[in-house]
Amino acid sequence: MIEGQQSLDIESIPLQEAVGDLRRALPFAENELETMRGVEQVERVVAPAGSVLVAPGGQLFYWIVLEGEARSERLEQDGSRTVIGFARAGEGFGETPLLSGKSKSSFLTTAVNDSTLLRFSAQDFWSLMARCPGVRAMALANMAQRLQAYQVEALHREKLVSLGTLAAGLMHELNNPGAAAKRAASQLRENLKRLQELSLRSASKPKTQLQIDCMHSLLDHAMKSCNLPALSSIEQSDAEEAMLTWLEAAGVENAYSISPVLVESGFDPDQLECARNAFEGRGFSDALNWLASLVSSVSLVCSIEEAISRVTDLVMAVKKFAYDDRSAAKEVNVHESLQSTLTLLGHKLRIKQISVQKRFDAAPATIHTRGSALSQVWTNLIDNAVDASPTNAQIEVSTWTESGNEAGNGTGPAWLVVSIADHGSGIPEDVRPRIFEPFFTTKPQGSGTGLGLEIVHRIVTQKFGGTIDVQSQPGDTRFTVRLPIKTAG
Repeated sequence: MIEGQQSLDIESIPLQEAVGDLRRALPFAENELETMRGVEQVERVVAPAGSVLVAPGGQLFYWIVLEGEARSERLEQDGSRTVIGFARAGEGFGETPLLSGKSKSSFLTTAVNDSTLLRFSAQDFWSLMARCPGVRAMALANMAQRLQAYQVEALHREKLVSLGTLAAGLMHELNNPGAAAKRAASQLRENLKRLQELSLRSASKPKTQLQIDCMHSLLDHAMKSCNLPALSSIEQSDAEEAMLTWLEAAGVENAYSISPVLVESGFDPDQLECARNAFEGRGFSDALNWLASLVSSVSLVCSIEEAISRVTDLVMAVKKFAYDDRSAAKEVNVHESLQSTLTLLGHKLRIKQISVQKRFDAAPATIHTRGSALSQVWTNLIDNAVDASPTNAQIEVSTWTESGNEAGNGTGPAWLVVSIADHGSGIPEDVRPRIFEPFFTTKPQGSGTGLGLEIVHRIVTQKFGGTIDVQSQPGDTRFTVRLPIKTAG
């Protein structure tokens, strides 16, 4: 019989013939196998090294390793394999999927070296569970141990997935201000060269007091150009056209290129009249080109400053995400925690062109806790909202407080409430009761561990003593988290 890449020698033998071998296996060590009824036959399997014992999607059996070693692996979406566990001589395996009610195998199990095994059908396994206390105790203990190990490994994978999502977005977020600062620095170098040339040309001619006063006035205005309110597109276009007409009528060199720069820095023709009155001919043209180079340089410095501030904000957001849970008891500002998460997920929001409507109405907006893990809650909920939303949609992040005496503070605010809503297709009604179950997911195999919402539920309810509810219908899905404002350390 061929199973997998190499032949397995499979022979059906009476159970009584295998009693001697089974007694050396832990699950059967203390059972009266000679008098046991309900299982008449068992299959002896001789497997060469590397042969497949059970393939993904294959029939389930309960196995006892007599000689050799078996290894179970999960096949990942990228073609790699993750080792789930080993079974050595005297040990059994295969009970976990049978006890979990599965009908097909999810893992690939192979013989590590030349091995001899006994295998029981699913029906015979349940007979063993009913008649052999040792098998029953060992199978349940193995299942608990393996589920715990799998959960630990899956939790680790979930954290790595979240970290990978944030890291990918962070790289894009850091690249944008970094590239902007680099471009601005390159342009600033050209501007400084142009400023130097104009300054040297102007320095050869003496300046009148009127010229000096005018340039000082224009310089003061230029240095304040970073914080000017933005113009609408129509206002910008009209202002640039008026400035270009005025500059060309005055015979200013490079009028077409310097008019947008001057308008963006808040200048209009009336403010430049002092230069027109103070300078003549080439001197007037040089003065305005010098001014345009100066205000352009100031604008570039502002861009560099803004880019560096953006990088600093991102670093602080990552720091809050990474170290909140290690901190001592403190006041945690939920609004800041939400904003940090939105900052880190900004790239993913922009990819789908999703806008965020924030209604931060909670007052107070802080909770007292030892550590937080809040960032992990917001990351999972917002990330799910983005995945569920169509392109060009909107998600809503709202906070408010609810009164009551549940937190022991009389009639004052007792709960700080956070609502995260999307306008996707919604969660089907038959799925909704199971969304907080561990390992339950509606995503394609390999795209999710089914632990995101389970982690959220555990953090909110166990770490903070809060609650989380979901209301969903097509076009409106809302997760509502309630956190007690006074949380025990």
